[in-house]
Amino acid sequence: MEHESEEDFEYRWLKLRNEMKARFGKKPDLNAMLLLIGVQELGQGAGPFTKEQKQDLMHIATCRVFSISGYYELDRVDEDGWPHYRLVRPVPFANLKEQERMLQWHIVEYFDSLEDD
Repeated sequence: MEHESEEDFEYRWLKLRNEMKARFGKKPDLNAMLLLIGVQELGQGAGPFTKEQKQDLMHIATCRVFSISGYYELDRVDEDGWPHYRLVRPVPFANLKEQERMLQWHIVEYFDSLEDD
């Protein structure tokens, strides 16, 4: 993760969540953000999805955002259009708070990269 102050990061995270609230009507939590990214990456529209598919979408999102830092890379897309990632290098072990912070940082970077396209 980049060297940015905790205040700068918190501002970026809050700004992103507020942008999502403006777009979708409520401020998403971490899981909702992952689900949004998974749906975006799948590229098949908003569903409906089963509970298992939602879990798969969140897994896709986690792999996709961690690919920003080289932990995962896209391996293939299956016949149903679902992306499959492979672990390139282990994600550093962290406690729950650190894992959440790491995910949040990668989510912010993911959405920033979409704006750059």
